Amino acid sequence: MVRFSDVQYAEFLSMYEQSGIRSKARFILARIFGEALRVIKTDSSAVDFVMKLSALYGQIRSVGVNYNQIVKQLHTTFGEKKALAMLYKLEQETIELSKIGREVLQLCEQFKKECLPE
Repeated sequence: MVRFSDVQYAEFLSMYEQSGIRSKARFILARIFGEALRVIKTDSSAVDFVMKLSALYGQIRSVGVNYNQIVKQLHTTFGEKKALAMLYKLEQETIELSKIGREVLQLCEQFKKECLPE
């Protein structure tokens, strides 16, 4: 049995939680027999960012698939002039989506520089 003061116990719990080891007994044995202390820190904002970025990537891929389907359908359903007029509108929206995509990439690069260690 091990006895700690309140301050020691708080420090022990802090070290234990940072180590990522699931068992307090395993953590104590690792300290006694000199295993290196591993500290695992997870930045929840970085995890959220990556998850949202992955979802955005999936949505952009869906837009690309839908875009191809729309272009095919326009050419087969409408005459050339009407299809070209509709494609012009689609092109304008695609340009806007492209601008947003570039902004996302810039934000990703900024995030990478500021938040992710080399």
